[in-house]
Amino acid sequence: MKKITFLFALIGGISFGQEFLQPSDAFSHKEITYIHLADGTELQGTIDDIDRKKGLIEEIVIKDGNGKKIKLKPEDVKSMYLMPTKMNKLTKMMESFHEVNNYSDKRLNNNLMGQGYVYFENVPVMMKKKRTTMLMQLLNPDFSSTIKIYHDPYAKETTSLGFGGISVAGGIDKSYYISKDAEVAYKIEKSDYKDKFMPIFQSCTAVVDKYKSDISWRDLEKHVYEYSTTCAK
Repeated sequence: MKKITFLFALIGGISFGQEFLQPSDAFSHKEITYIHLADGTELQGTIDDIDRKKGLIEEIVIKDGNGKKIKLKPEDVKSMYLMPTKMNKLTKMMESFHEVNNYSDKRLNNNLMGQGYVYFENVPVMMKKKRTTMLMQLLNPDFSSTIKIYHDPYAKETTSLGFGGISVAGGIDKSYYISKDAEVAYKIEKSDYKDKFMPIFQSCTAVVDKYKSDISWRDLEKHVYEYSTTCAK
């Protein structure tokens, strides 16, 4: 009984509406995958294979309804919805509380996101002073109208708090990619976040005044959420 009480006490302290989604890297080969191509074509099929290099998607192979294999490069894909293979019980519990019907980005499919799909889109990115494009998972669909946060496949994590073999707190990534006002995405890291805070949020007095005296990487979700709900255009 104490274990259950402890677990729900921790859950009760989480503000689900302003949390980043947990990134996924393994996807179902049975559930339908929905892909929007750069040329406007829409595809549906099941994943046959996803090739990666250093965590980045290099090729996706899907089977259509007739069993035909279709190979796609990242530059072929505008956006896609993939179903993760496994979610631990706590993650499912969190997502059952998660806001799924009021996405600020109206391009997102509320129905698919509500079923547990994750959303990837083709994003222009600055990597080591070189501009490229990558298929990246959007982590803040609830509040992404102005600032979008994407998973960094190379990111390390902070120490997590576990109980009974289940991670319940901490373990946040030490880096993300961020795009503001649809500009080219770039990496932000825990180590330099205090220096990046003002350039990102200076146009929102409410966020700056509230957090400038105690800028914490762990509050990035709150900063982005409050900017999006208070000062977003």
